[in-house]
Amino acid sequence: MSDYVVLCMKWGTLYGPDYVNVLYRAVRDNLKVPHRFVCLTDDTTGIDPGVECFPLPDPLMEHAFTRPGGWPKLTIYKPDLYGLKGRCLFVDLDSVICGDLEPMFREKGEIVVIREWRRFADYFRKWQVNGQTSIFAFTLGEMSYMYDAYAKDPEDAAREFRNEQRFVTAYARDMRFWKHPTIISFKRHLLAPPVLNRFIKPKAPWPGVSVLAFHGEPRPIDVVPDRGQVWGKPLRWGRGAVPFVRDYWLRYGGTEPEV
Repeated sequence: MSDYVVLCMKWGTLYGPDYVNVLYRAVRDNLKVPHRFVCLTDDTTGIDPGVECFPLPDPLMEHAFTRPGGWPKLTIYKPDLYGLKGRCLFVDLDSVICGDLEPMFREKGEIVVIREWRRFADYFRKWQVNGQTSIFAFTLGEMSYMYDAYAKDPEDAAREFRNEQRFVTAYARDMRFWKHPTIISFKRHLLAPPVLNRFIKPKAPWPGVSVLAFHGEPRPIDVVPDRGQVWGKPLRWGRGAVPFVRDYWLRYGGTEPEV
């Protein structure tokens, strides 16, 4: 069995099976070493047969579902997650694979996360560097203390921390950040600045980027249709298709979305 696992999670209805399938096929093209692609989900309908699917793994999910902020991710730190072993790369479904993933498995650290990108307001207040968990690597079964800390009192965790990634930042014993430019942000790195983004199209990722993170709005599905639709928020605004995202989505078998 492979020592490399790519893991994603799908629950609820926000992300359909296309997201899993496109991610699976893109990973297959960009990770040439043996690996397993695993999805933890509450609904396997429409998911490619090549994806290993397991049920969402824990009674704590009931609490995690009731709070915004990705809390179900914390259950993957269980000491035994369906017998999965080895180094794991967790990838949010709203990510775009741009290049070779194999070096990401060799990054040192108990857990390797994104260095949270500053928002505009952060430049005018005291700012703490936090981890961002859209894409992170860890070794399965070796961070059970994280699961135990959450399981002890999920309600208290949700009161103290705004989201799961703040919890991880506080509790991880050896958290490190991905090297730039392994992972970039669609909003922070490819969109033109506010106002200019109404006239200048988003850039495409440059060589050396492995993963493009879509966090918040827009989501990848918003920028796939080529119908002049408006997407994003007032400061992170755009219109119509982003060509490289549209090509990626359709090339890996995603269906043409309705607007």
